Order: sequence, then structure tokens, then C-alpha cells
Amino acid sequence: MTRLIDLYCRALDALIAFFLAVMVVLVFGNVVLRYAFNSGITVSEEVSRWLFVWLTFLGAIVALKEHGHLGTDMLVSRLPVAGKKACLLVGQALMLFICWLLFRGSLEQARINWDVAAPVTGASTAVFYAAGVVFAVSAALLIAREMWRAVTGQLSEAELVMVKESEEQGELEALQAELARDNAAPQGSRP
Repeated sequence: MTRLIDLYCRALDALIAFFLAVMVVLVFGNVVLRYAFNSGITVSEEVSRWLFVWLTFLGAIVALKEHGHLGTDMLVSRLPVAGKKACLLVGQALMLFICWLLFRGSLEQARINWDVAAPVTGASTAVFYAAGVVFAVSAALLIAREMWRAVTGQLSEAELVMVKESEEQGELEALQAELARDNAAPQGSRP
């Protein structure tokens, strides 16, 4: 299951990079055409806006998988293991509820706008709202998996606190863990 999730997130990373490249080409090309040739790419703004929305939602899925969202662990990190687990499960249950709300709302908006054509491209504006549906389903599956791991005791005490105060703190903790592994390895096994 972990391998499948990793493959999915790598595919999302590639798609995000592609969307970003297309956005750069469209926006930069449009700027050059407007200033140099007094013309432009008519679909540039609309497509770039749609790609940005998709890029944001897909990036949020990858960040959720990697526990990359910032949060406050000031209280939770000081709790005993049972308290950490309880807070994690309550937080994840709330996130599942929010995923349900987002799924329901996005799906309803996609249905409402299925026959509404975008002003420039003429494409269905349901594509815009489909990003919320994809995010809600993917996020709910990732959250449910983490809840299962927490309930079955597959998470270590450090993994029970899934947020970090800052990116720098996360990097520092990763370096400390790497140093601890290096120090724990027998002298003959070090490269």
C-alpha cells in the first residue's frame, strides 16, 4: 500500500511540474506578446487560473502524505502517548469530516456547472471544481490510512505528532535522527 501511495504522489509531483511549466510558458509568452507584438494568447489567463487551482490542490495531497503542513505541536508534544494518540485521532476525524464537506460541495458545484462553458476556452467549468473532488477523495484515503495506523499501533510516538512548528524544526529533527542512526551503527559498517 505504501508503494502505491508513493507512486501516486510521484505521479502527482510530475503532473504539478508539468502544470507549472505550462503556466510559466503561457504567462511569460503572453507578457512578451503583449509588450513586443501588441497581441496575446487569449486562453492564457483562463488556463493558467485553472492550472493554478489544480496545482494547489494536488500539491496539498502530496503535502498531506508527507506531513508537510505546518501546525502547532506545543501542547500535543508534551502529552503522554495516549493523549497524543487521542489528539491525533480527533484531528484526523475532523479532517475526514472536512474532506466530506469539500467532496460534497465540489461535486455539487461540478454538477451545477457541467453545462456552463468557460468564456474563452468553451470548456466545461466543472473541470475547475473537479480539483476539489480529487483532493477530497485522495486526502480522505490518506487520512483514513493514518487513522488505521494510529489505531492499530503502527505509529511510533514521534509519528503521533504529525505537525511541526516550522520547516527548520523539521529539518533539524531529520538531521538529528540521521546522526543518531550513524552513531548507533557499528564502527565497521560505516562507509
